[in-house]
Amino acid sequence: MIEQRFGQALTLGVEEELMILDGDTRTQRPLSDELIPLVAADRGEVKTELFRSVIELNTDVCDSPADAAVVLRGLRRATSGAAAQLGCVIAGSGSHPFDIAAEQPIADNPHYAKFVDYAGPTARRQGVSGLHVHIGMPDADACLRVLELVLPWLPVVLALSANSPWFQGERTGLMSTRAEILGLLPRRGAPPAFETWGEWEELVETFVRSGVATSYTALHWDIRPHPSLGTLEIRAPDQPTALQRTDAFVELLHAICRWALEAAPPRAPLSRAVYEQNRWAASRYGPRARLIHPYTASGADVPDLYGELVELIGHDPGLDPASCEADRQLEFDRPADAAADLVERSVA
Repeated sequence: MIEQRFGQALTLGVEEELMILDGDTRTQRPLSDELIPLVAADRGEVKTELFRSVIELNTDVCDSPADAAVVLRGLRRATSGAAAQLGCVIAGSGSHPFDIAAEQPIADNPHYAKFVDYAGPTARRQGVSGLHVHIGMPDADACLRVLELVLPWLPVVLALSANSPWFQGERTGLMSTRAEILGLLPRRGAPPAFETWGEWEELVETFVRSGVATSYTALHWDIRPHPSLGTLEIRAPDQPTALQRTDAFVELLHAICRWALEAAPPRAPLSRAVYEQNRWAASRYGPRARLIHPYTASGADVPDLYGELVELIGHDPGLDPASCEADRQLEFDRPADAAADLVERSVA
């Protein structure tokens, strides 16, 4: 049996993946081991990530999106101050505009070393960053039910959060290059539909027993149960640059889960083929994507779907459904200028 700590419904925790950049050149600096001990935040913590040039800011358990926003501000402020002591700055984005991902040193961690050995060049291309939001669930069955109700709306979330149009010095033609880079990994995209919690545990145990995964945390799905934390973890958004954007997405995802906990179970699981189509369209076009409506199977535009979602949850977190941060990055002709703008907006 996998350890479960469900019970604290609608508490939340937030993870931001930020880059460490040189203060002058805006290139990535592999200094996470040196930076982390210098961070002095009142709440939350900073952890290593796959690459030594990326850190993960983790809130503690928060009782509301507003509480999480306060903790994230403290973490970004403290991390920025620590970075300055090393001649560095921090930046939030779904990808670095010009550095080569495969050239970034891997963090000195046995877990990461095993992952890189298994995934090879696929792992070394993962120079992308995302926003992960954990929402507390009352029990395992509710976690799976909420997952199925939230899943259809994640392409809309991805479209509005798209923030990685540059990769390794090139405009990729995608608004979220991160979504496609993650697609290179095994066990990505949407999880299968599970009728019971036992089915979920059985699949996890199959992966672990066969040796292809160390635990359920090696399942890189866009949304997944995290029973040891008692949460549903939503991993679809690109990492925002402006902290106000992070706040808005945390507020949105928390509200969707609140609605889903009170809603009737879905009549049938969302077609994973529809989800993959919508996910691709969202990564390619961002807010201008044409998606398949999850309920009517008709074509639908992102702003219209966002309007339906806001009506469904009874709350608008204030996102502009016609734009995303990738649009801002594409205003610059040179990736170096886009990187400089990321720095300026990340600590404002």
